[in-house]
Amino acid sequence: MEAIPKDMFQPAEKTTSAEAIVRPSLNYWADAWRRLRKNKLAMFGLVVLSVLILLAIFGPLIGKFDYSTQHLKQTNVRPNGQYWFGTDDFGRDMWARVWWGTRISLFIGLIAAVLDLVVGVLYGGISAYFGGKVDTVMQRFIEIVYSIPYLLIAILLIMVMGPGIWSIILAYAITGWVTMARLVRGQMLVLKEQEYVLAAKTLGAKPWRIILKHLIPNVLSVVVVQITFVVPTAIFVESFLSFIGLGIKPPLASLGNLLSDGAQYMRYHPHRLTFPTIVFSLILLSFNLLGDGLRDALDPKMRR
Repeated sequence: MEAIPKDMFQPAEKTTSAEAIVRPSLNYWADAWRRLRKNKLAMFGLVVLSVLILLAIFGPLIGKFDYSTQHLKQTNVRPNGQYWFGTDDFGRDMWARVWWGTRISLFIGLIAAVLDLVVGVLYGGISAYFGGKVDTVMQRFIEIVYSIPYLLIAILLIMVMGPGIWSIILAYAITGWVTMARLVRGQMLVLKEQEYVLAAKTLGAKPWRIILKHLIPNVLSVVVVQITFVVPTAIFVESFLSFIGLGIKPPLASLGNLLSDGAQYMRYHPHRLTFPTIVFSLILLSFNLLGDGLRDALDPKMRR
């Protein structure tokens, strides 16, 4: 076998391309946002939800009339250049009433999300971290609360306090946080055995610091996804109560009582049901699409 001559070889050029960083370093939330942007359905839900929130805030200001002002000579007018969504049987502008009702429904949904975020996360975190008898007692209390129907509590509170926003919110505050607490507890039972938690205990960190600084931040991805499903659930419950006459009372508008009123005139004045139904459906659809997208974006197993 003939030897290969040295002149056939050339020294390799020194390069660092193999060690070069292909893309900029991203933290967890930046990477989750990058993956969320690639999900077209989730971004569609986010855009639609943003538009609806802006219309709920500024829509009544854009219109020509107030949501409670009556024009008795303009009852049940179909949509036109003056009344964009038409009027109801008292001559009230449906444009203002639809967006005012959207504002009320979104407000109730956001308050429910805050209650879930504060009460449910803290309750589940404390129960999981301390464990033992503390966990047993706290979980038995959750089972008692969970066994009480929300509708029964809402009816009792409405009988005592009267129909209104705060009756619905208080009824949800009593029972709505249970699912979040159970979810957070299950996640933290796994996380509290991790090395960084044991290291924090060894260094003398107090339980509250471990829960707030180490455990809760590591379940935020699960909490964020759950919140996107809590808001539409609370809006649906409010709409149901208002639809059966136990929620928001006129002249104050909500999507529930607008749907209830519109259903009675569906055959003769369909505009009264059409516009609240479209807005209500878009809210639920956008939250569900955004929640599915966030679940995929925040799941480390879905990372590519």
